Amino acid sequence: MSDLELPFAKKTLHNGLDVIVHEDHHVPVVAVNIWYHVGSKDERPGRTGFAHLFEHLMFEGSEHHNSGYFPPLQQAGALLNGSTNTDRTNYWEVVPTSALDLALWMESDRMGYLLPALTPDRFETQRDVVLNERRQNYENRPYGFALMAIVAALFPPDHPYHWLTIGAAEDLRSMRLDEVQEFFRTYYHPGNASLALAGDIDAPRGFELAERYFGDLAGGRRPERLRSPAALEREVRLVLEDRVQMPRLYMAWHSPAMFAEGDAEMDLLADLLASGKTSRLYRRLVYEQRVALDVSAYQNSRELAGFFLLAATVAPGISLTEIAATIDAELQQLADAGPTASEMERARAQTEAHFMYRIQTVGGFGGKSDQLNAYNVFRGDPGFFQTDLSRYRDATGPAVRAAARRCLPFDRRVVLSVVPAGQHAAALAGSVPVSVS
Repeated sequence: MSDLELPFAKKTLHNGLDVIVHEDHHVPVVAVNIWYHVGSKDERPGRTGFAHLFEHLMFEGSEHHNSGYFPPLQQAGALLNGSTNTDRTNYWEVVPTSALDLALWMESDRMGYLLPALTPDRFETQRDVVLNERRQNYENRPYGFALMAIVAALFPPDHPYHWLTIGAAEDLRSMRLDEVQEFFRTYYHPGNASLALAGDIDAPRGFELAERYFGDLAGGRRPERLRSPAALEREVRLVLEDRVQMPRLYMAWHSPAMFAEGDAEMDLLADLLASGKTSRLYRRLVYEQRVALDVSAYQNSRELAGFFLLAATVAPGISLTEIAATIDAELQQLADAGPTASEMERARAQTEAHFMYRIQTVGGFGGKSDQLNAYNVFRGDPGFFQTDLSRYRDATGPAVRAAARRCLPFDRRVVLSVVPAGQHAAALAGSVPVSVS
């Protein structure tokens, strides 16, 4: 694979808004992508769910367009969406070139003039929508509470990653409109935002339009960035009874933060452990021994800290104890001998393919505009593509082995058994019941 470079131009407006422009004239469309450097980590205990709530509120109308955000853009031929995670919130539109002014006007209006349209009724309606989403995606979904239990055990109550992005139900019900308004004033302004334009546009035109639509907005103070380390001193075994058919085992460890030393190696480790039918755990658990129905592994890279998550659902007639023993044996073997040369080659090839896949389009989740904003927000450099890819290209088998030894100790992890209701005995020995709501 050749070097990965996306030409871009960057300018920061006087109010602090970063503007990035990437030209791609193959198709007459432009991707408009805005990142706000705010996520659920910027909330506090007892006051969670604010960032995700705004993902909903921002589509409901602003002072000069006080109605739904989707209809006018869709009528102009646009695709649009948004999302929130622990560390950022993004909104994007992919529009015909002729509709670029409309998209920028609407984005600027909700950035600068959302609060005049945020009525008590609108706030309460969208809060109810979020509560219903929480019921559908977590409370009523099999294994839906597992991740809540895991992050709550990995991170102490005052840590910004102790809760999920959707927030606690009791916090959502108790939040007040004035608190929501203050959260918006703190984080949703040009000084805490990054705008990327990619597609059928050149840099002078992009900067001109950004100045026209966003230049008059008040900048606001860039919030101070958090630092909050966390660690485990022992193995924590938990059991969660749920409305599930088959038991599932989760193992979680603290791991390097996004872009930190060892982060790339842990990504590669997750790949060679459980990505595809030739991966170690899939081959051993699912294909050869047929003791698991599925297996997965992920390096959850986050801004303040990461965590490595491994999960396997047992096959009928198999115990979680058997699964755990096999997983531990594979992890130990990897820590002792490291990955093979062919495993490293496959993992690096898949990583490069993922990089290329993410930049096949100018917009959407993971498109060129989204990647430019990600690197700008988290690294201060929209052109971090090649450096990022080099982390994976330069990773070696011994480095992956060292990361496994350092980050996946058996005596400092969270092990969660999710079992069918009434089958506490199916959990790993020594597991303590955990309550999640």
